[in-house]
Amino acid sequence: MKNIKIEIKWALIFVVMMLAWMILEKSLGWHDEKISDHATMTNLVAIPSIAIYVFALLDKRKNFYHGVMSYYQGFMSGLIITLIVAILSPLSQYITSVLISPEYFTNVINYAVSTGEMTQENAESYFNLQSYMIMSAAGALIMGVITSAIVAILVKSKSRVASISSH
Repeated sequence: MKNIKIEIKWALIFVVMMLAWMILEKSLGWHDEKISDHATMTNLVAIPSIAIYVFALLDKRKNFYHGVMSYYQGFMSGLIITLIVAILSPLSQYITSVLISPEYFTNVINYAVSTGEMTQENAESYFNLQSYMIMSAAGALIMGVITSAIVAILVKSKSRVASISSH
């Protein structure tokens, strides 16, 4: 457990950030009067999401690997964060759907039907808590693996021996 303390910390930071992001979306009207903007604007969450992975892997490199971390070590650290976030995402989605924005599903169903994007039946089967819990866990896994792979490239370091001999 001590070996993944940093990953647990950053996974919890990630979940808190996502809940704060949902509060921001709700306060900006993207869950009600400006719901037409939601599908596009929600993608901005990628910025703090990637930043958290960068900070997490830098923290792991500095405080666990003493400044020297391979791509594999960084990638594995990112995967652990991803797994924890994916496990917690149904709870996070529940909190979002029940406490932060309980009218979101009704609003998005009405919007999808009124714009002709979906039938009432299709919208109701897609926009609901169970569906979003599954999608949030799957999305966390997919995006987390991709983010971990890319961020590990950026954060990996050369070995101490290589960096000393190059001076």
